[in-house]
Amino acid sequence: MSPAAWVCSAPARANLIGNPSDQYGGTTLACTVPLRARVTLTPAAAGRLVRGDEEVSVATLSDLEPRGDLFDLARAVLGFLGLDRPRLRIELASEIPLQSGLAGSTALLVALLEALLAYQGRSLGRHALAEAAREVERTQLGVQCGYVDHYLCVFGGLGYVDFRGKALDAPVGKAPFATVEPLAEAVPALPFVLAFTGVRHASDAVHRPIRERWLAGEPQVVEAYERVARLGVAGKKALLEGDWPTLGALMNENHAIQRDLGGSGPSNEALIAAALAAGAPGAKLAGAGHGGTVVALWTEPDPGPLERALRRAGATALYRPEPCPGVRLERRPPVGAGGAGAS
Repeated sequence: MSPAAWVCSAPARANLIGNPSDQYGGTTLACTVPLRARVTLTPAAAGRLVRGDEEVSVATLSDLEPRGDLFDLARAVLGFLGLDRPRLRIELASEIPLQSGLAGSTALLVALLEALLAYQGRSLGRHALAEAAREVERTQLGVQCGYVDHYLCVFGGLGYVDFRGKALDAPVGKAPFATVEPLAEAVPALPFVLAFTGVRHASDAVHRPIRERWLAGEPQVVEAYERVARLGVAGKKALLEGDWPTLGALMNENHAIQRDLGGSGPSNEALIAAALAAGAPGAKLAGAGHGGTVVALWTEPDPGPLERALRRAGATALYRPEPCPGVRLERRPPVGAGGAGAS
């Protein structure tokens, strides 16, 4: 690796309870997962985007137009920052399974945004960075999304995030910041298991039709997400008190609400049913649904029975939520070796 390189990473996340009320002024309890997306910026004669064996050029303004490929995310961030001719080789890599419901795209977006800001010699506070990342996803990529993914990828850890007063369509800089309460020190061990269905999904396809029903004032949807927000509040208390029967019941109710609105899917239901049958007090979606990942509460010392049940029901990977650092600039060029640049 060139000494004149910027390296930045950001973690995956799992929603434990209260999602998707982050899209509706609610509250969400979420935690990072020890998987990271990573971006490496290296000075180059002309702009290149690299991911694995794929590589494309970014040499003109037209090169930032979306192409429907994996590089659209990078094009969106470059356009947002006004870097239409970056003299950089931008390498994207991730340990987070693609479209797995673990905020893999958001983690990559956050890492790239932070790295490019450092390259420009700029810095944002963590709240402003989370808001800017969400603005890129909403306006540049056209994704219907809330806020919790961006805040968790930036802040990291186990967090209770309060989104009251935030309007989804408010432009960046015009809405209040979310309130992030770190809880990792109060909860030394997290009794959860994550199971990836193996079914990739696009969160926008899940959230957009339900969001349209909410905008139309459909009572079922409006009342549902008011209730989910309250579940986030109650879930925090249950977690801090170690009241697992209550937390499990709240998780099950959270899932039932989202399922009844059309936000789950057969692969999710199979894993959740298997977890409950194995003795889990609660299980629900960890992301948007229609595939992706589910989270199960498991308080027994031996996770084997739960893990075997999830594997039999179709889980292709198992993870544990774990508080870990949020976005992190792991490397920057030493003074005189690179420095800030611009397009």
